[in-house]
This record gives sequence, C-alpha cells and structure tokens, in this order.
Amino acid sequence: MSVLAVGLSHRTAPVPVLERAALPWSEVPALLTAAVSGVHVTEAVAIATCNRLEVYADVDKFHGGVAELGALISERMGMSIEELTPHLYVHYEERAVSHLFSVAAGLDSMVVGEGQILGQVKQALRVAQEAGTVRRVLNELVQTALRVGKRARTDTGIDRAGQSVVGVGLASAEGVLDGLVGRRALVVGAGSLSALAATTLQRAGVTDIVVANRTRAHGERVAESVGGRYAPLEALEDELAATDLVVSCTGAVGTVVSAEQVGRALARRAGGAYAVVDLALPRDVESAVADIPGVHLVDLERIGELVAAQDGGPDISAARAIVASEVQAFLAWQLAASVAPTVVALRARADQVVEAELDRLTGRLPEADGRTLDEVSHALRRVVDKLLHAPTVRVKELAAEPVPVSYAEVLRELFDLGPGPAEAVSRAAVEEPGR
Repeated sequence: MSVLAVGLSHRTAPVPVLERAALPWSEVPALLTAAVSGVHVTEAVAIATCNRLEVYADVDKFHGGVAELGALISERMGMSIEELTPHLYVHYEERAVSHLFSVAAGLDSMVVGEGQILGQVKQALRVAQEAGTVRRVLNELVQTALRVGKRARTDTGIDRAGQSVVGVGLASAEGVLDGLVGRRALVVGAGSLSALAATTLQRAGVTDIVVANRTRAHGERVAESVGGRYAPLEALEDELAATDLVVSCTGAVGTVVSAEQVGRALARRAGGAYAVVDLALPRDVESAVADIPGVHLVDLERIGELVAAQDGGPDISAARAIVASEVQAFLAWQLAASVAPTVVALRARADQVVEAELDRLTGRLPEADGRTLDEVSHALRRVVDKLLHAPTVRVKELAAEPVPVSYAEVLRELFDLGPGPAEAVSRAAVEEPGR
C-alpha cells in the first residue's frame, strides 16, 4: 500500500481559490473515476467541503501519482498547474495517514474540533464505494480514520475546544449589534448550517427570525423549528430592509445577496447597526457589501482569521496524541498485513512438498496400510508446522520494526517462493519521494 494525498484547504489557499475548488458531492464520482483511470492510481477517495478538496489515492509511483492527481485537480478548477501548485499540499505514506486522521479528528478544520467534518469523511467513503473506486487499502484507511475521529471526540474535549463557524461568525456580529437579544434576523438558505444558525440565534435571544429560501418546504421547516416565518427569495430585498442581522449560507453558485440590494434596503431603514454573516463557499454575499457605510460583513476568510488566534489547549494536545498513537498502530497493522501473502505462499509451498513426499512414499511402500500412511502424514505435517511456526511469527514481528529491510522479501528469496501468489498480492514497489 502506498497512500498519497493531494489537495488544498483553508490553510493553504485564499477564499477565491477555494471557491474555484468547491465541488458538490454530485460531481465527486466523476472526479474519482477519472483518478483511477490514470496509470498510477488504483484507488481513490475525495473529501470535498467548503474549506478543502483532497484526493487520497493508492498509487504505485509517488511522482506519477502526484502528477496525475495534480493535473486532475488543476483541470477541475480551470487553473494551470503552475497557478495551482503554490496552494497544493502533498502527503505520502505515514504523513498521508496522519493527515487524514487529523482531518477526521477535527484538528485540521478551520474551527478546531468541529463535528461536521466527521460526517463529511463518512460521506466521502460512501461516495467512493458507490463509484467503485475504493477497495481494501483505502476502505481500511478511511474506516480507521472515522474510528480515530470518534475516539478523539469521546476521549477529549476537542469538540468544545473551538467554537463552530456559526458561533464565531455570530459572535462577531453580536459585538457590532451590542447584543442579539430582541434583534431581528434574516437567515438565507435552509441547509444544515442555516438551521444551526437559526437555532443559535433563537438561543441567543433573537425574537424575530425569517428564513428565506428558494424551496418553500425546506424554508418553512427551518423557520417552524425556531418559531420564525418563511419568506421567498423574491422578497429578499424587503426582508433585508426589515432586519438587523443577515446570515447567509446557501449552496448557490454566484451572488445571492448583492451590494445593490443591501444599499437599497439600508436606504429604507431608520438606521442602527447592521451586520451580515456569510457562511457560504462560494460566497453568497457580494464582497462590495463591506464597503457600504454602516455595514459589518464577516465571511469565512475573516472567520478563519478569528479562529487562528484561538489557543490550542490541553484537549487539542490530547487529540494530537491520540492521532499519533493511532497512526503508528495503523502502520504496524499495514506492515503485518503486507507480510501475510508471503506467509500464505510459504505455507502453500510447504503443503506442496508434504504432498509430493507422501505420494513418493506411497509409491515406494505399496504394502503400507491406510492407517500407517495417515500416521506418517500427520507426523510430517506436525514437523512442518513446528519448523515454520517460529519464522512466520517472527517475520510478522520484524515487519513492524523501523528498519530498511523487507523480511517478507527475504523469506521469499530463502524459500524460493518466486513470482506466485505472494507477488500477486503483496505491496507494489513504489518510488520514494526525492529518489
């Protein structure tokens, strides 16, 4: 197994670049199919969120895999590889495993510890399974990552270490509005983040919540859950004029709330503080809204800056320790699993030798009865089992040692196992970075 991860996230790319990388889940299967159609990629899983696009792959060559995945992401984003490269990161083998485990644990999120990423990793695996681009290697890796993510949240308080994106955005708006109690709020969109925003606003004391959405049923469902009301998007400008706080998070591509709309809405208001929180990527709110006098705009880029100042704390350190130990456990399992085909081949070779000797003995002792031959057969097999027990156990132990020796290969050479079952299913030769 040679795991490669190529991607970009809020840590390496500005919001305009992330907007171009935004990939709806409906388009992920096509990306995965294109990935495994390459020469060097045999399995692929993609994690596509508003803050990251990462492709994990099982590859037979490091440089070849990087070139194929880089070109694929570049084509998807409509950017040249030269433009994209400064924003890309590449992780290989242990670093790729560690990165995925950190992502699942919430350590690499814009808001550390946020729980949504765990569901997104789970969805990434499900989409890859349905697309037929994941088999034993990545299935085991992602399943383990999900377990690590759950353990990090169960054994530590990392889910409380950082506020949610919604919480950070609303906290910024609350400061501008001098409190949320008694305020009026407009929530644009009816997805999971919009529903969370509406619930958070209700708990903060907002008394009038309007949910504007293209689909009436979805908008009414969110509005009813917080005792608010629904408004169609066609009435957006009227609602902008009647509110103190706007929170927008839709899945639309392109501007939903324009500077022109906000300007006209403000002209109809009696004055007072006005805050706009844009939680969408691509952005819902036109950036020029920030230039309108009296308007406070906070988007994901600003939220990222606010979150970056958060102190890690003991929970984050504990979660990182869990990730580190789980990475080593996974790598040990991986090495032991890579030896298994060689052990199977060795046992098969031993069985062939025993059968051949029994056939020879039967031919030379035609007078021997069945009971005698059975005893001889059992004795031979016991001897072989005892002789092979120590080396097969030891080779599994040695496989986990941090030494530049493949004991499985040594075993194959010593017993002349040759290009058989072991070679067919053992780990592919890989080209190390920098070689």
